[in-house]
Amino acid sequence: MTARTEDLLRELAPRVLGALARRYGEFDACEDAVQEALIAASQQWPTAGVPDNPRAWLSAVATRRLVDHVRSEVARRRREATAAALAGAPVVPGVASEQVPEADDTLTLLFMCCHPSLTPASQVALTLRALGGLPTAQVAAAFLVPEATMAPRISRAKQRIKQAGATFDLPPKSEWHDRLQVVRHVLYLIFNEGYTASSGTELQRPDLVAEAIRLTRSLHRILPDDGEVAGLLALMLLTDARRPARTGPDGMLVPLAEQDRTRWSADVAEEGLALITRAMATFPPGPYQLQAAIAAVHMEAASAAETDWPQIAALYRILEGLSPNPMVTLNRAVAVAMTDGPLAGLDLLDTLEADERMARHHRLPAVRAHLLEMAGDTAAAREAYRLAAKRTASLPEQRYLTERARRLG
Repeated sequence: MTARTEDLLRELAPRVLGALARRYGEFDACEDAVQEALIAASQQWPTAGVPDNPRAWLSAVATRRLVDHVRSEVARRRREATAAALAGAPVVPGVASEQVPEADDTLTLLFMCCHPSLTPASQVALTLRALGGLPTAQVAAAFLVPEATMAPRISRAKQRIKQAGATFDLPPKSEWHDRLQVVRHVLYLIFNEGYTASSGTELQRPDLVAEAIRLTRSLHRILPDDGEVAGLLALMLLTDARRPARTGPDGMLVPLAEQDRTRWSADVAEEGLALITRAMATFPPGPYQLQAAIAAVHMEAASAAETDWPQIAALYRILEGLSPNPMVTLNRAVAVAMTDGPLAGLDLLDTLEADERMARHHRLPAVRAHLLEMAGDTAAAREAYRLAAKRTASLPEQRYLTERARRLG
């Protein structure tokens, strides 16, 4: 299957699922039917060609699968209600999907996949499958677990949504703020896992990065007046613009200060800068906007030496006040070290030692090692790099940290 066809299927998946779920209910059964239609398309289209109306083709196949599902023994308990709905609404390819706004369906799907009854891991998995159109095998690969492990996890997530009484409708306006926060966070998690894989042999997962950006673009089109959605998309673009320079010819991780900035993607950066400039001028600042603004300061510096660290430190201070968490403090420590010296940064790091969320995280000793190296304490820096290397499950990060320790020893 060509990349163009794969992109088309991913684009159509949420539209077809939204149309089916809105018409027939039974989100879990509709989602399974759409997945089967996507598999059928991936098998047939490469040889038979893409149909003139691919969306109608997928809708028709998914509806037939749904009818089969209703008639099966597995669906025995809900056969009468669902079959009655199907009997009263025959499929007219290419018509039903135009009867409701696609934007509503996409947003409704996002809210449903990010239902508060689910764990963050289940929210991510279900979003990748339902809105990303990824088959279970690819979702499993994203989590680095076997397909046999992921399939029951997705099934349990859909059952939990059903047990929570969720219907295929947008939540009341009173719940939008909290639910939208979850949606943004899930998209942020997908992007972060793609940009720096938490484990495995690869530093980056470009497929997950692309999917996170695609879904966030969709959300931004639906909610153009949401400053935090705009900020999230800008953050993703400005961060991803640096991706070509993040590894050297040998595959070794290259830190930001040592990257060849001529390799950064200028067009991606330009889009991200325009987004965050407009968002900061239009909306009250939020955590994603502030993170994007920090990324923009890095992007606008012609070299590492020309980085406006006082501005970055000020932005991190505002971000920490608005959305306090240990990762923000960790990053602010670096900015403080660059403005007030490494000892000031190390003092700030000391405040994180008692935070249980950082107890086993490799980033704390990694940043400590960097600041100790800046301060000239090479022996302590070497040990901190080694500790960070032991804690990370990412082989590329482990190689980088081990090499930093070797250089000091």
